[in-house]
Amino acid sequence: MEVGQVVKGKVVEILKFGANVELEDGEKAFVHISKIAPTYVKAVSDHLSVGQEVEGKIVGKTRDGKWELTLKDASANSSEGKSEEKKVNNDFEKKLAKFMKDSDRKLSEYRRRLDKKRGKKERR
Repeated sequence: MEVGQVVKGKVVEILKFGANVELEDGEKAFVHISKIAPTYVKAVSDHLSVGQEVEGKIVGKTRDGKWELTLKDASANSSEGKSEEKKVNNDFEKKLAKFMKDSDRKLSEYRRRLDKKRGKKERR
């Protein structure tokens, strides 16, 4: 097995911060809670259950030698999830741009008031 490869396995244990998976070839793997779904995961048990078949993409190895998986990229419904995620990202980008613009405007106004109090000439 190698990084980037898509593998199938069965969930054998649900943990507070992820899930242990036994791969088809008998090797052990781990899925961190942040790599279960493209949206926020509050509880692993809301998305996975013991005995559930999963398909994941290998992203590396953990410290204890298990394969580390992500279920985000390998899921069959990924196109549906990605379009929703893209919309969420676009909304976030718009909100961030507006915030930055407002922040720059407010900072500029603050500096002008401060310079006026100190008796400095206006900045250009």
